[in-house]
Amino acid sequence: MAIVLVVAPHPDDEILGCGGTIARHVSQGDTVYVCIVTTAYTPDWSKEYIEHRHTEITNSNSILGIKKTFFLDFPTAKLDTISRKEINESLHSVVQRLKPEVVYIPHGGDIHLDHRIVHESALVALRPSSNSSTIRTLAYETLSETEWGRSLKHFIPNVFVDITDFLELKKNAMKAYGSELRQEPNPRSLNSIEALARKRGSEVNVSCAESFMLLREILP
Repeated sequence: MAIVLVVAPHPDDEILGCGGTIARHVSQGDTVYVCIVTTAYTPDWSKEYIEHRHTEITNSNSILGIKKTFFLDFPTAKLDTISRKEINESLHSVVQRLKPEVVYIPHGGDIHLDHRIVHESALVALRPSSNSSTIRTLAYETLSETEWGRSLKHFIPNVFVDITDFLELKKNAMKAYGSELRQEPNPRSLNSIEALARKRGSEVNVSCAESFMLLREILP
């Protein structure tokens, strides 16, 4: 059984990027934690929205069986105004506390700058050292972020996880994020989520899959 950490720039990225894989980890007896890096703030968002957002996070993550969610509470869409050292150290603190063996982080070429900053800071926090526990680091794709950022850096998956038995759980977890769901053909619609899972599955001859880029793996 492994300790797994999913680093999400914003609430719902963990579901879009690897919700099915999270459910699969949990079914196998692994312990999964999520670290959400940013949060909404007033006056850009209402107090009611922010309170409801926390309810969505709790409900969504409980559907998948996530053990605990850590909140770093940096301002959404303003990570470029925060000292990179501060972000690095906050992520490193979570890594040191949990000692995860498997870590999922956003793709470094996503269109949202928050995603790219979190990707780079997570790599800093996960640098191999004498007390490192992480043996596998993977980047996930996020609908409406990864495919729209292709001019920056391509997402070229080389790891696929069969989520055929967990697609409905992933969709149910995303339903809990009602404020983020959109109607098709928007990429954040339930049909688009399923379409991507079926496309990735077809690439490796399974019904549904999530795909990742392996960034580092340490073999014994």
